[in-house]
Amino acid sequence: METRSNHVLVGTVTLLLLAAIIIAAFWFSRISDGQNKQYDIFFKQSVSGLAKGSSVNYAGVPSGQVEAIELWKRDPGFVKVRITVKDGTPVLQGTTASIAGVGFTGVSEVVLDGAVKGAPPIICPAENPQAVCPDGIPVIPTKPGALGELLNSAPQLLERLSTLTERLTEVLSDKNQQSIAGILANVERVSGALADRSPEIAATLAEARIAVQRTGVAVEQIGKLAATTDAMLNEEGKPLMADLRKSVQSATRSIDTLDKTIGAARPGVEAFSTQTMPEVNQLVRDLREMSRAFRGVAEKLDQQGAGSLVGSPKLPDYKP
Repeated sequence: METRSNHVLVGTVTLLLLAAIIIAAFWFSRISDGQNKQYDIFFKQSVSGLAKGSSVNYAGVPSGQVEAIELWKRDPGFVKVRITVKDGTPVLQGTTASIAGVGFTGVSEVVLDGAVKGAPPIICPAENPQAVCPDGIPVIPTKPGALGELLNSAPQLLERLSTLTERLTEVLSDKNQQSIAGILANVERVSGALADRSPEIAATLAEARIAVQRTGVAVEQIGKLAATTDAMLNEEGKPLMADLRKSVQSATRSIDTLDKTIGAARPGVEAFSTQTMPEVNQLVRDLREMSRAFRGVAEKLDQQGAGSLVGSPKLPDYKP
């Protein structure tokens, strides 16, 4: 009986210790969960390789794990991935999420990066939170990862490869191959003809080289001539410009003197035109009258003699 009672006591103590350990682990996990923060990520692309419990890295630093993966009930075109990250992880405005593969195991992880220093954290606003947080949890925007971009662009890449293959098939048809062969044959003939004329081509190139050298010499001589002309203008042109400047100054002084002389003579000219000219006109008229009187005296002397100037004219004899 004592042995059985000891076994029961030991079993009871063991069960109590296991229960205490389980309760403590659960309690500590709840405490740690309370210190973590939840975020929702809505992926438009495939989340293949991502599973519950997959790691969440922030700039390469392990920061949390994936808590749940499901199709979004409001829009099945999106996959909602809920993650938990450690408290203190800087999930700020500008942070984006993407899916990256880990090695060749096919396992994927969520990568967070792109936070801006000094930006506010991503939270649900107090006003109209449903517009930003549709499920009541802050949402981290996504950006396509390398794998996602590859998977999304795979159909377009295959379509372009198919189009390229079809066009290459058209280009390399039998008819085009014959044309290409003819072109190659013509190129070969042209290259052979050029090879045959290579001495003449070399001579032409030599003449062209000589012409270029002569042109260079001519250009150099023209440059020297221009420099000489410039120097001559600088040396001889300056004295000439100085003489020309002096001549212009002398002409200017002469014109000023002439203006002063004309200004001084203007009163005399005005008096001559207003007083002397009328008197001269009167003198001319008097001389003209005197000239007519002398002409009359001369005619009278010519016709009647000198006595006509002294006595009266002789009366004619009276005949009854």
